[in-house]
Amino acid sequence: MKAGTKLKSAVCDTEVMVIKAVSNGVAECGGAAMVAERGVSSELDAAFSSGTIMGKRYVDDSGTVELLCIKPGKGSLALNGVALKVKDAKPLPSSD
Repeated sequence: MKAGTKLKSAVCDTEVMVIKAVSNGVAECGGAAMVAERGVSSELDAAFSSGTIMGKRYVDDSGTVELLCIKPGKGSLALNGVALKVKDAKPLPSSD
């Protein structure tokens, strides 16, 4: 994976853009590896079916991978089988 790459899920409508990729991991959605072009679809894994939200950024625990959801779907994102979480927004400074 490299920054700027668009990936599509093989099991649902989810599409993401790679924002940051330091590791050589495999991005997954719905329990199946993501691909550059949709092809043969497989079954959605129930363990990875919490869905994605358009416009949200998904990161791993170490912060080495960041994916931007550009089209939502039923599958949830993972890296090498480990679920990614929604990136929290940075708090704005107070204007006292």
